[in-house]
Amino acid sequence: MLLHLSTWPEVETYLQKSQGIILPLGSTEQHGPTGLIGTDAICAEVISRGVGEATQAMVAPTINVGMALHHTAFPGTISLRPSTLIQVVRDYITCLAKAGFTKFYFINGHGGNIATFKAAFSETYSHLEDLQIPIASKVQCQIANWFMCGSVYRLAKELYGEQEGSHATPSEVAVTQYVYPEAIKKAYLSPEVASGHRIYGAVDFRSHYPDGRMGSNPDLATPEHGKQFYDLAVEELSKGYLEFVSQE
Repeated sequence: MLLHLSTWPEVETYLQKSQGIILPLGSTEQHGPTGLIGTDAICAEVISRGVGEATQAMVAPTINVGMALHHTAFPGTISLRPSTLIQVVRDYITCLAKAGFTKFYFINGHGGNIATFKAAFSETYSHLEDLQIPIASKVQCQIANWFMCGSVYRLAKELYGEQEGSHATPSEVAVTQYVYPEAIKKAYLSPEVASGHRIYGAVDFRSHYPDGRMGSNPDLATPEHGKQFYDLAVEELSKGYLEFVSQE
């Protein structure tokens, strides 16, 4: 059930049986010479919808722009500052909590979002208590990173080994190829790819990772692999969501 394709009476009816909601969380950032700029948001959205269908959960609109300041030296990247993203998350949750939602399950596609979202959750709990919203004490948030699912990680290592890398990975590119086969990009990729450098500012990042990849070989990706990753992530995260909404 998609929130943006629902009416308010339908949402009100849904809340009578469940107070859980899934929120896809992505980023709009470079993903190497062949990865789509919307990769993180695409992966989070399609997997979230799959989990929503499997669990009969409400799925919110995707948060497409995340914390990707270190990628902004590449054209096309859009980023929010951590402080801005914290306010966005707080406002999202506050509005939905006022409506009656209490369980917020964020399915995330971008590692750079994790620290900011954990901080946002703490600020939001305090904010809701200050507002004295009746259900403030029941509000709980969890971030689930699809790319860190055990089954996904094992398959990526099996298919790609060390060439999975840590950014513009073949696993995430494969999911986008499964979703948008018409948008598959091909280009010559040097077999020599940078890895192992710490992440600081955007200019420093590009100087160490000139084509945007971090130890990865996205040429190994296929739409068939993407379907495998999708199925595994949906299965594992569906279990995670149901466990989350059932706990006190």
